[in-house]
Amino acid sequence: MRGKTVLVTGSTAGIGRETARRLALLGAEVILVGRHPERARAAAAEISREAGEVTALTADLSDLAGLRRLADQVTERYDRLDVLVNNAGGMNAERRLTRDGVEATFAVNVLAPYALTCLLLPTLRAAGAARVVNLTGGMPGGTIDPGNLQGEKKYLGWRFAHYNHAKTALMAMSHRFASQLEEGGVTVNVAYPGHAYTPGNQATPMRAFPYLYRPAAPLIRLLGPLLLSNMTKASRSSVHLASSPEMEGVTGAYVDAKARRAAWPSGALDEGGQQAVWSECERLSGLTPG
Repeated sequence: MRGKTVLVTGSTAGIGRETARRLALLGAEVILVGRHPERARAAAAEISREAGEVTALTADLSDLAGLRRLADQVTERYDRLDVLVNNAGGMNAERRLTRDGVEATFAVNVLAPYALTCLLLPTLRAAGAARVVNLTGGMPGGTIDPGNLQGEKKYLGWRFAHYNHAKTALMAMSHRFASQLEEGGVTVNVAYPGHAYTPGNQATPMRAFPYLYRPAAPLIRLLGPLLLSNMTKASRSSVHLASSPEMEGVTGAYVDAKARRAAWPSGALDEGGQQAVWSECERLSGLTPG
């Protein structure tokens, strides 16, 4: 990875931070992106002490203006970007809208990776053979409901409900994006990190658990370190897609938590679902890969 420039979103903690750290150790010049300036600077400083200099940038990825500012910062400072890891994600127990009027879970997990990739495409293409790595999560793969992409009809904030739907939508968008860029020198692949003991999982509010699981929630939290993967294991698939020579020129691939090629779930491949997600991302962002 020496001589490569890599941007990792949501990298002040958890899987994103470990992904940034491991890519820096491989010799990449890493741009760490977080929402809070102090946390971003602290994470970058800590990784720098171990793995060389890491640059910290801040952005609210739920906000289209924030995404544009981030893309502007990157293109002003760098003439090429070799790898974009869209790691940032999030889940909300209740439906809420961003400043753009977009449902927040869809905004962070689906719209942000789409928009940031579109905005950074010229810089990615300048690298000659760049890679986009999108992280799914939860239990994706169910049927996409085109009429409920933003929880308009029903919002189930439980763990593995609307979040799963958004992550399936991310996969559908990624698969379509890979085909759109097939001849452009930029690959798009999806990594599944498995279930990890991330700060997000640790902070899951009680109301995010289905009613039947709530009595067991304290025990689930207590056993989290034993039952869930650590950050090194959870970052394996994203690091593999970002750095492995095996993935050079490979696009439209999905890899599991052990960094093995896996079959795409049928929900992500459904043409109607893909088109609905793609059209929604285009409409909301005003951006296209062209």
